[in-house]
Amino acid sequence: MNKKNKRAVDMLHGSIFNKLLYITIPIFMMSALQQLFNASDTAVVGNFSSSDAMAAVGSNAPVINMIVTAFTGLSVGSNVMLSHFIGKNEEDKVNEALHTSFMVALISGFIMLILGQVIAVPVLRLLHTPARVLPMAQVYLRIYFLGMPFLMVYDFGSAVLRSIGDTKRPLYFLLTAGILNVILNMFFVIVLKRNADGVAIATTISNGVSSALILRTLMLEKGMLKLDLRKLSLKWKYVRRILWIGAPAGLQGMIFSISNVVIQSAINLFGSECAAGNSAALNLEYICYFTVYAFCQSLMTFVSQNYAAGFYDRCHRTTRIAFISAIGFTAILSVSFFLLRHPLISLFSHNPEVIRYAMIRMLLITLFEPMTALYEIPGASLRGIGQSIVPTVITMLGCCMLRIIYMHAMFSRFTNFFQVVIIYPISWAITGTSMIILYFIITKHIREKQENSEF
Repeated sequence: MNKKNKRAVDMLHGSIFNKLLYITIPIFMMSALQQLFNASDTAVVGNFSSSDAMAAVGSNAPVINMIVTAFTGLSVGSNVMLSHFIGKNEEDKVNEALHTSFMVALISGFIMLILGQVIAVPVLRLLHTPARVLPMAQVYLRIYFLGMPFLMVYDFGSAVLRSIGDTKRPLYFLLTAGILNVILNMFFVIVLKRNADGVAIATTISNGVSSALILRTLMLEKGMLKLDLRKLSLKWKYVRRILWIGAPAGLQGMIFSISNVVIQSAINLFGSECAAGNSAALNLEYICYFTVYAFCQSLMTFVSQNYAAGFYDRCHRTTRIAFISAIGFTAILSVSFFLLRHPLISLFSHNPEVIRYAMIRMLLITLFEPMTALYEIPGASLRGIGQSIVPTVITMLGCCMLRIIYMHAMFSRFTNFFQVVIIYPISWAITGTSMIILYFIITKHIREKQENSEF
């Protein structure tokens, strides 16, 4: 495989940490850059338009995440499936599955495009979006969802390249599109005097550029990763495998986002300054989380290839290394952000009330962000071996249902922002403990089954 594609990483032999880090760093940079470019939407409208425009952009984040994660979870299924075929050296299946994956991406993208237009107003009203913010928020959301087919093509294309350990090229494409996004943000808002709609147009254009770049790359590839648009098809045996792994991951992401939407509705009750401050801190918080996310994506690919090749002990060692690394690197980043919280938040707004709310969120959530590795890393390892339902159920119960129950019980009793966001670290601790216990139970069962089969 390495002879056919020089960018492929041999995950079945040699050092684990160095190769894991080699794949993880570009994924982290991709996610962080994407968030920085998204944060530029907030920062540009916050500094050159108004706090209302900033709140309109920020209040849409939970809605966008709710819908997008429901479908982008399918790319997880595509990545695990392709990595499994690569681990078993079944190159003919890799190419067939690749074309089915892209057909799934296109269909998902157009479904999201239509869904975004239909639910924009009802969902924003359900979130108690402030009346003066609602018109701008709904325009932003509708324009943003016009670019969903582009987003899905890029996401699935990245998953395809990630299956061989190639995470650098998707990073370069995202960097190009992101720089364009920032330039267009300033052009639409500063030059043309637009507000939230301007940054939405900029985002849609930049998503189109990134999808075009990754599509062109795969069409020019040679061997098993070559994409031929004439061969796009839906082969049920591959769709089924994508759904088996990806649908639970997407469902988890969607339910996760629904819980955040419920929390956002409580946050909105405290006014547009609170919504804006929460949005500013959330941008920094996402960057911390993306350290964990990047290790999860690398781990799934590593574990899937090694599990398919029968290297079960290597799967466990990779999980342990990813777990320790994710907690350590995330802790460094979250503490650094907290120490630099004043200058960082001032990049988004100089409004004292906006800053005050942002500081509260950073104290209660950003500092505890490493706790997300407690459930994300074991869950990613289980998905790598094809066990996607168990981590989904645990995360939904611990991180999602618990938050929704808490919001329902406390909604009429909330008197300050602190009471709303304290549920995050509590739910992380409960979910993480449960996921670690189940990881050891499932992997122990797999090892015992393997040992018994050898006799």
